[in-house]
Amino acid sequence: QVQLVESGGGLVQAGGSLRLSCAASAGTFSRYSMGWFRQGPGKEREFVVGVNRMTGSTDYLDSVKGRFTMSRDNAKNTVYLQMNSLKPEDTAVYYCAARPLGITRYDSWGRGTQVTVSS
Repeated sequence: QVQLVESGGGLVQAGGSLRLSCAASAGTFSRYSMGWFRQGPGKEREFVVGVNRMTGSTDYLDSVKGRFTMSRDNAKNTVYLQMNSLKPEDTAVYYCAARPLGITRYDSWGRGTQVTVSS
């Protein structure tokens, strides 16, 4: 497993942008596939973005397509989530997660960072 620490959350007005970062413990970061999940108030945790293990494509939750972009910098052991055109329904705790390449299940999780979008 790898240790993950998110940052970059905060309060933003609708239409604004935030960039979340997730720093991973040093070592074999490049051997992990990364993803982002979120949990809104009173809701179940949901998948936001991750790399499809079968196709290699980056899959996004339909409601964030065209607005959110995941990227990573292996030299910095960091994955990012750029969030643009934020909506109040994007309000949630955002978690990054890691899974070893070739494995389906995410087995490492950060503690989350709060994103609040005001209308």
